[in-house]
Amino acid sequence: MPTAAPTLVLAHGAGAGRHHPWMRHVEAGFEARGFRVVTFDFPYVAEGRKIPDKAPVLEAAFIDVWTRAAEEATGPMFAGGKSMGGRIASMVAARQGFAPTPAGLIFFGYPLHPPGKPAQRRDAHLPGVTVPMLFLHGTRDPFGRPDEMTELVADLPLAELLLVDRGDHSLATRRGTPLLEAILDRAAAWTQGSIARS
Repeated sequence: MPTAAPTLVLAHGAGAGRHHPWMRHVEAGFEARGFRVVTFDFPYVAEGRKIPDKAPVLEAAFIDVWTRAAEEATGPMFAGGKSMGGRIASMVAARQGFAPTPAGLIFFGYPLHPPGKPAQRRDAHLPGVTVPMLFLHGTRDPFGRPDEMTELVADLPLAELLLVDRGDHSLATRRGTPLLEAILDRAAAWTQGSIARS
């Protein structure tokens, strides 16, 4: 009997909504790999505003989409996002706000701190996450240096880190090397391992 398709609820970053080419590429990539993908716009984007809402509003929006997506899910569910979207997913997961509980979280360019402000860390909640986490992070990402990300993940028993050589915050290189397909392959393989361990 075929395994039911996993669902990925994928949130966008602070600067662009669900229809950004990067989001559409990742959505199509996961769908090509057998996933049901659910994307959405946070309220500020849906309302045409540029400044992100406060965290409680963003979290509530993610939970609402997750709950509705779960009603049609037939397989395991994963949550994740680009930059801010991934951070909000982790904040919801840290307080056990997702029902059902995700099989794992996927972060594309986790914003560990604002660029140039390493003291303003955004990781205090991460030890409270009790599901597997995959960090996909470029070595040129100003939101978290490779050594910072390596140290972070070393202290999170359920986390794995894939450093993308010369990748920026969108996991792209200066030469435009098409890395994203290989990254999606890695992420899809990781989800299968997460499902097998659950």
